[in-house]
Amino acid sequence: MKIFNLPDLGEGLPDAEILEWHVSPGDEVTEGQTLVSVETAKAVIDIPSPQAGRIQRLYGKDGDVIETGKPLMAFGNGEPDDTGSDSDPQPAPQDSGTVVGEMESTEEAIPELAIGIHHHANTVKATPAVRALAHRMEVELSMVTPSGHDGLIVAEDVRRVARILAEHGPLEPLRGVRRAMARNMTQAHEEVAPATIVDDADITDIESTIDITPRLIRALIAGCKAEPSLNAWYDSHANGRRVLERIHLGVAVDSPQGLFVAVLQDMEKDSEQTIVERLSELKEKIKSRSIKPAELRGYTITLSNYGAIAGRYSAPVVLPPTVAILGAGKSRDEVVARDGEMVIRHILPLSLTFDHRAVTGGEAARFLKAVVDDLQL
Repeated sequence: MKIFNLPDLGEGLPDAEILEWHVSPGDEVTEGQTLVSVETAKAVIDIPSPQAGRIQRLYGKDGDVIETGKPLMAFGNGEPDDTGSDSDPQPAPQDSGTVVGEMESTEEAIPELAIGIHHHANTVKATPAVRALAHRMEVELSMVTPSGHDGLIVAEDVRRVARILAEHGPLEPLRGVRRAMARNMTQAHEEVAPATIVDDADITDIESTIDITPRLIRALIAGCKAEPSLNAWYDSHANGRRVLERIHLGVAVDSPQGLFVAVLQDMEKDSEQTIVERLSELKEKIKSRSIKPAELRGYTITLSNYGAIAGRYSAPVVLPPTVAILGAGKSRDEVVARDGEMVIRHILPLSLTFDHRAVTGGEAARFLKAVVDDLQL
């Protein structure tokens, strides 16, 4: 039996979720034939067969998450295995024994680290009886707000959370795009030293502001040319940065599945009309879920036009290894002073978050000024 492991689908992606198998155990396949559709880091990918042969076993069912490098399927000439198991059978755990008789109890609070995705989790304090109650009611203590003295979780705290969870049904696992988003946000929170500055741009003279994104992209390019240090990657392990000449723009796009950050490569020389065309093509790919993995990675700076929905100012999240993200809020008519008179102008709020480990406040301010100046041309 020859095992085919889940390949690295691009730049070290850790796992993939099985969406649909296109083959079954016992099927004869040809080299290059599609075996399975998976979703990984915001893209749907069809995985082709690396060889011709007979499918003997599939590791995983629809909805299962397979780690990169772990078995995906097997070729062979033996009896087909259609169990859909994602791993080989494991020996049953041994009985560790049962406590017989009266068990001694105590009300002493035993500190315990909460289990979570962050390795600096807060300490949870609860008595053994309360921990047993939480275990029986399937309540994770790290989710419970304590009401006891000095942060002690009491039984009523656990029951309160259990009632809330029962009202709202079972936990919804984060999959696909949302799972990748959660992982990225955790990384950003742990690594980046964020700082945010805001300003306004008078866009009254822009002919059409129905979709300001192409115009924002042009202004962002102008900002990168005025202050290249924001178009950079920071290496936290080597404590150094690489200022990049080519602008690979990550565009944050909202979708029902979650947040996509798709890449428009080599934007530094594009005209505004070319930007419009490339942006339209990119949005269509995201809508149809036909975007390629390479178009979701390698961006050097990010743009988020959240104002297309709502919101004025924000503190957008910088994703390593990039060092900056520009956010645009919802534009509005506002009374402003011009030449000593009060006039109504159309104002666009801007927010720039940067990684203060790699970018100074002066560099960020000069970048934002260049963006505002370009929008007001």
